[in-house]
Amino acid sequence: MVAPIAASVIFVAMFILIVTDKIERHIVTLICGLLTLAVVLGIILHSPSAIWSTINLSSLVDAGFWYTPLADGHGGHSGIDWATIIFIAGMMVMVEGMAKSGFFRWLCMWLAKLVNYRSAPLFIAFMVMSAALAMFIDSITVILFLAAITIELAKLLKFNPVPMILAEIFCANLGGSATMCGDPPNIIIGSALGYSFADFLTNTGLIAGLGLIAMVIYFYLTNRKALKDADKVEKDICSLPSPSSAIINMRDFVISIIIFLTAVVLLVTHAQTGLSVATIGLGIAVITLVCAGQGVLEIIKKVDYKTLLFFVGLFIVVGGLEQTGVLKIIADFIANVSGGNLMVMCAIVIWVSALASAFVDNIPFAATMVPIITSLAGADGTILATLAWSLAMGTDIGGCATPIGASANVVGTSVAAKSGYLIGWGKFCKQSVPATIIVLIISTVVIFLRYC
Repeated sequence: MVAPIAASVIFVAMFILIVTDKIERHIVTLICGLLTLAVVLGIILHSPSAIWSTINLSSLVDAGFWYTPLADGHGGHSGIDWATIIFIAGMMVMVEGMAKSGFFRWLCMWLAKLVNYRSAPLFIAFMVMSAALAMFIDSITVILFLAAITIELAKLLKFNPVPMILAEIFCANLGGSATMCGDPPNIIIGSALGYSFADFLTNTGLIAGLGLIAMVIYFYLTNRKALKDADKVEKDICSLPSPSSAIINMRDFVISIIIFLTAVVLLVTHAQTGLSVATIGLGIAVITLVCAGQGVLEIIKKVDYKTLLFFVGLFIVVGGLEQTGVLKIIADFIANVSGGNLMVMCAIVIWVSALASAFVDNIPFAATMVPIITSLAGADGTILATLAWSLAMGTDIGGCATPIGASANVVGTSVAAKSGYLIGWGKFCKQSVPATIIVLIISTVVIFLRYC
C-alpha cells in the first residue's frame, strides 16, 4: 500500500508544480521521475525489473520498434515511450529546417495576397490554414509563426490581431486532433496503442472536420463587427511586402517542401509500409540535417530539448503509477461508475479529460489516461478504439478553453503580449470556452452515434 501512495504523491506534486509554473516543467518531471525510480520502484518495491521496464531502453533494440510489417498491434506500454520522443524530435528538426528557409512566412504572405488582404476572408483563411498545418506540424510551431505574422499583417492592414490569434490558437488545437502527429496527446495515444495516421484521420479527423466548420461560423459571427470595421480603414496594399521576399534561400525552400511532403506520405502510409513513427521521425531528421549543409548546427541548436526531457520524466512518473497499480484502481472506479456502459464510459472520458486539460497540461493527462482506458477495454479492441478517440478529443479540445490548457495557447498569448497585445483570462475564455463546449458536444454526439 505504501508504493501506490508514494507514486500518487509524486504524481500530484508534479502536476501542481507544472501548473504553478514556478520551475521549468522539464526539471519538474525529471526530478519526479528520478524520485519514482529511486524511492518508489527501488527503495519501496525493491524491484530492479520494474525500474528497467519503466526506463524501457530494451525497446530500442527490438526490431518491431523500428519496423512492424503488420502494423496492427494494439497493446499498451509501460514506462518511457521512446517512439513518441524520437518522432517528436524528428519533426522538430524538420520544422526548424522549414523555418530557416522562410517557408512559414512565405505561406502566410501568399495566402494574405490570395484573398486580396480583405479582413473576413483573411480571418477565415488563417483559421483553416492553422488547422491544416497543425494536422502535420506541432501546433506550438504553427502558432509561433502564425501569431507573429498575424501581428505583422495587423500593423500593415490596421486591424486588431487578438480575435484572429484566438481563432488561430483554437483551430491549431482542433486541427491537431485530426491526425496522429498533430498534437502530442495523439502521438502518445497512437504510439502506445498502435493506431496509424489513417486510423486517426478517419475517426478523430471526421470530428475535427465538423468542428472546424462550426468554428469558422462561430468565430466569424462573434467577430463580424470588428472585421467589417477593419475593412473600412484605408490600406496601401501596394506597399505590402511580396510573398517571394520571405524566401531566404530558394534551394533550401524547395528542399524543405520536398522533405515535408515526404514526411506526410510516410505518415499516411506507415500502416502499409510497416515503418514505425520512430523510424519515420529519425529518417526525416537525418534527411533534413544532410540537406542543411553548413546550417546543420544552427538547426540542431534550435531543437527544443527541454520538451523532449519533459516527456522522458513524465513517462517515468506515469510508469510508476502503472507499476504500483494506481492506474488499475482508477480504471476500476470508472468501470464501476459507468456500470460497464460504453456510452457512459465515453462521456466520462471525454468530459473529464476536457475539464482536466483546461487547467493542467493535456500531455501528462493523456499519458496518464492511456493505460487507464486500456484496462477499461480489457481484450476488446473495439471498445479500446472508441475510448481512444474519446480521450483524444477530450484532451485536445479541452485544452483550448483556457490560456494554460495547451502549449499552443501559452505560446500564442506570449507572442501577442510581446507585441503589446495582452490577452487576459477573461478575454481568452470569453471566446474559447463557448467554442470548446460546442466542439465537445459535437464530439460526444458523433462518438455516440458512430460507435456506441
